[in-house]
Amino acid sequence: MLLPRIERSDLPESMTWEELQRLPDELAQQIELWNGRVVWVGREPGDWRVFAGRFANSLERCARMSMSDESERGWRVNSETNVFLGRTGKSDFLKPDFLVHRCLESPSQDVRGSDVLLAGELLSPAITQTDIEAKKIRYASAGIPWLWEVTLDREVSAIAVVRVYGLDIGHAQLPNGAQPLHSANYIVAAEWTHENSDGLEFSRPFAIAIPWTELQLDSFGETR
Repeated sequence: MLLPRIERSDLPESMTWEELQRLPDELAQQIELWNGRVVWVGREPGDWRVFAGRFANSLERCARMSMSDESERGWRVNSETNVFLGRTGKSDFLKPDFLVHRCLESPSQDVRGSDVLLAGELLSPAITQTDIEAKKIRYASAGIPWLWEVTLDREVSAIAVVRVYGLDIGHAQLPNGAQPLHSANYIVAAEWTHENSDGLEFSRPFAIAIPWTELQLDSFGETR
């Protein structure tokens, strides 16, 4: 049966998870719900998807190496997976481009914010700073310890900057007794560009070492 075409302009401002599930998959996959509000995340260019896959594969390799130690186990690397931010309900979720979460009891179990150790976002040139900060606040409010932001180059198909943010688990204090707008926030913990010729090295949530050759598009014969 041919279903009527649904355009972005046809979407309501808010939806429940059940209403979202009744949309065609092609459309539903491009939507996040922020406390029921419809947030359009759209479709990024093909190169963006390749970069997301590179990061997921590299993190999985590092996780497997760490889990070979009997004292370290229980991680799962995933990509473009819904992360539900509340303890219950499904009408408040984000969809990181790549993530690391604890192994769940069941393959069909929902991933909750409390399960996630690392969330990663690829920032295309089209994304606005307002969008970036809004997502960052939501990840922090969910208590996700590590957030990776990957900024893509505006001129060529390449990574410009990778930043790691760590959740501030202290109590922020502002001058003159002012109060912070949000109860949780991130602090920059590491940053890499191609000037860091050794690639990316970080020790949390497990030992991560990723050479640039694993991430660049020409590492398997593509043209940068």
